[in-house]
Amino acid sequence: MDKKNALRAGAVTAGTTLMMLLMTSPALALTRDDGDDPGQGISLAETLGVFVVLPVVLFLAIAGLVMVGDKSRKQQQG
Repeated sequence: MDKKNALRAGAVTAGTTLMMLLMTSPALALTRDDGDDPGQGISLAETLGVFVVLPVVLFLAIAGLVMVGDKSRKQQQG
């Protein structure tokens, strides 16, 4: 990849990132919408549980089930 293509790719990436940031700015507004009724916030422990612990546990459970199924299939064939 020569310098010209690298520069073009960098410019396209920077332009795309800038446009995405400009388009998402209304999402950061502090004004409330009509009918907006936010609930109570969740604690740090609840946040970590929902976004860190739960996905890890689900991943391990699914991986474990796949491994058990794979081992039982190999025993039947062998």
